[in-house]
Amino acid sequence: MTTTPAPGMPRPAADDLFRSVFRRHAAGVAVITARGENGPAGFTATSLASVSADPPMLSFGVGTGSSSWPAVAAAGHVGVHILGEHQRELAATFARRGADRFGPPTAWREGPEGVPVLDGVLAWLVGRVVARVPAGDHRVVLAEVVHGDSAGPGRPLLYHQGRFTELRD
Repeated sequence: MTTTPAPGMPRPAADDLFRSVFRRHAAGVAVITARGENGPAGFTATSLASVSADPPMLSFGVGTGSSSWPAVAAAGHVGVHILGEHQRELAATFARRGADRFGPPTAWREGPEGVPVLDGVLAWLVGRVVARVPAGDHRVVLAEVVHGDSAGPGRPLLYHQGRFTELRD
């Protein structure tokens, strides 16, 4: 007989508990890009974090089974794009398996270090990859920021309870 713990009682760690907890954690939405052997690659990430101010360094996680992993695994530099609340469809496109992520209507250009840079984002950075740390079925990528722009207008896009949403005042 299996019993369900009462609300507020601890449960053993399991995949469903882990996912349930992180659905309650609101996260900013970013798109990570890299120049790949077969063209540009990219994916939506909510794992972006600031790591260090001196030198300026960030981190993000990427699944080793994702279609973007081979490009990120080989890239010397990656692009990090902070999405605005007006970019839900862009976030969904980069999260969808099999999508033509860089085809119309995605607007992008080749940026510093040959990294694909998305147009219309709140901010973007290009980072030099300094480490790819194994973490379960993912790798945590550490990158030192070498270029960027924070001048995009708008408010950030968030991911919460399994959907893209926006800040409320």
